[in-house]
Amino acid sequence: MEITKPYLLFLGDAKDALAAKTAAGVVDWRRDWCVGQIRLPGCQADVGLPDLDLAEGLANGAKTLVIGVVNPGGTLPEHWVDAIVEAVEAGLDVANGLHTKLGDIPRIAAAAEAHGRKLFDVRHSTERFRTGSGVKRPGRRLLTVGTDCAVGKKYAALALEAEMTGRGLDAEFRATGQTGVLIAGRGVAIDAVVADFISGAAEWLTPSAPADHWDVVEGQGSLFHPSFAGVTLGLLHGAQPDAFVVCHEPTRKTMRNVTHALPTIGQVIDATVAAGRLTNPDIRCVGISINTVALEEGPALAALDAAAGAYGLPACDPVRFGVAAIVDRLLAEFP
Repeated sequence: MEITKPYLLFLGDAKDALAAKTAAGVVDWRRDWCVGQIRLPGCQADVGLPDLDLAEGLANGAKTLVIGVVNPGGTLPEHWVDAIVEAVEAGLDVANGLHTKLGDIPRIAAAAEAHGRKLFDVRHSTERFRTGSGVKRPGRRLLTVGTDCAVGKKYAALALEAEMTGRGLDAEFRATGQTGVLIAGRGVAIDAVVADFISGAAEWLTPSAPADHWDVVEGQGSLFHPSFAGVTLGLLHGAQPDAFVVCHEPTRKTMRNVTHALPTIGQVIDATVAAGRLTNPDIRCVGISINTVALEEGPALAALDAAAGAYGLPACDPVRFGVAAIVDRLLAEFP
């Protein structure tokens, strides 16, 4: 899958900033690929790009309209179809990270065929996966896990990869979600894989490697989330991580889109070790990633210090303060 760049990011009428996390992730890690954003009336998200219409986007060189919004169930709202068809008719390809396939929407499919444009359904792999074997394979792997959805697992993994490669380590980010695939250029949207093959897909994504190679695997969901724990568990078993980092957002009281209380960091550590030992008996936690975006600097630093003291692990905000301390711990655990 080779998505043509540059991108024009479609934010639709996203209800909040988190709903546009796909667009935000692409901007944060691939800003040079983006020319602007398109927002419909009522949109409550802004990823900091110029607001453009289709003509302006094309004039600025855009080649692909990227649907940068996520929602529960990954459905494409009917009232977006007109805008997408218009983009195709104007000469843009369309990349889509939702579960809904663009080609399954007759008007979009017809427009693409009539105008010779490509439709990229990033969430749907053409690879045929086997069931997981559970057999330990060479190479090392680090997985980000979470107390909830949308707490920074992707950002933590990308920051860890950058810090590790910056120190000369052989490390590679492995994308498991639609935004990660857009950022990395390859990967598997693991939540779109049939349940029986999730662990096998994770094994395929993180194959045998040299002993000193690290796959830094983007986590998904949470073992404690009633909607998505199954995806999290399959990814954990298939990735067989040697190390994991717990990601947390300290201001939340309930998990996103449900009423269940947020688990503690300690509960996630214990559950991840207990479940992960099925395929890697030596799994261990090497750090805590805390998303402090909702806190001023003083409270943010206090939250990091409190977590580090409570669990005896380095605690970092990858975006705000970097992940050097976690990589220090990783190297100490795996010399």
